[in-house]
Amino acid sequence: MQMPAKKLGLGFMRLPLTDANNQKAIDMPQVEQMVDKFLQRGFTYCDTAWMYHDFMSEEAVGKAVVDRYPRNTFTIATKMPDMMLRSKEQVPGIFAKQKEKLHVDYFDYYLVHDMNSVNYEKAKKFGVLPFLRGKRESGEIKCLGFSFHDSADVLDKILTENPYFEFVQLQINYLDWESEGIQSHKCYDVAVKHGLPVVVMEPVKGGTLANPPQQVQDLLKKAHPDWSPAEWAIRFAATLDHVMVVLSGMSNMEQLEENTGFMQNFEPLSPADWDLLLKAAEMIRSGIAVPCTGCRYCVEASKCPQNILIPNYFALFNTRKLMQRRDFSPEIEYYENYLDQGYGKASACIACHACERVCPQHIHISEWMPKVAENLEKGQTF
Repeated sequence: MQMPAKKLGLGFMRLPLTDANNQKAIDMPQVEQMVDKFLQRGFTYCDTAWMYHDFMSEEAVGKAVVDRYPRNTFTIATKMPDMMLRSKEQVPGIFAKQKEKLHVDYFDYYLVHDMNSVNYEKAKKFGVLPFLRGKRESGEIKCLGFSFHDSADVLDKILTENPYFEFVQLQINYLDWESEGIQSHKCYDVAVKHGLPVVVMEPVKGGTLANPPQQVQDLLKKAHPDWSPAEWAIRFAATLDHVMVVLSGMSNMEQLEENTGFMQNFEPLSPADWDLLLKAAEMIRSGIAVPCTGCRYCVEASKCPQNILIPNYFALFNTRKLMQRRDFSPEIEYYENYLDQGYGKASACIACHACERVCPQHIHISEWMPKVAENLEKGQTF
């Protein structure tokens, strides 16, 4: 399997927008500038998926990357949305549409999206695995893998039963490394046991680790005054020997300039720096209420019947807790703005659990929504 020349990948999941409330409103001129800089600095791995940016991400990659550069200067990774499948007949249609949207004849990397114990059974039920193996044999897929959100035991089961997979994409960051819920460390060890290279997603945990509590920032700055919190987080994941690429969902040129800058001539963390990040993780865990990464699966894959803007509300809720806000605050103002735009209140949750079935972080969303409502609708403190 061909490995990327450099360990940083551009995730087309959190692209710049011309309208912050419309995921389809991708700022294409800025995306093209970001792609230009990314490729000019020798990076090649471009990651997208069927449902990112309300189903517009793949088209953005097609226009910004494929249409503007020779095919041998970049690699494309996209995914089969098994969590959204309702019939076997959808599979070939989605695959063909992805080739059309991306303007490619083949995919360098292709993944089964969000494999877990439930979606694995769905992938088998709808014939996803044999279909993709056939595409691998025909050359329409160069490397076949899957992204994963579940326990290490489930990962081991999938890899044991399907030894043809060539790589696996895991959520790895210093906050989740020793988490019993995410099991980043244990899952990484399973991948290593099976001899598979790892693609890392959520190295900055949806931006959480780009702006950690001030005490954590002070701790890290004392060790390396010229490193940003995001740099620390990405370096952590890239230090692992079996990681072939670390994805970063960069949202503007500033982030891309920074990330490609320190990853051009990457050097692993020292053991002392590694231990310092694990200490920082303990400090952060004490302040975060809901471990939401803002991936938007809960709103884009589940279609909340109450139109509740779940990840945005969690972000506001977490900020109020971290900052120990009291009474009326900017977060409540933002919340009320969302309601004015037609989104449902947190208190409108009917606990249908549709969002929980697709949440990669396994968050009990229906249990949190009443707490979010108490805090953002009534201004109660923690």
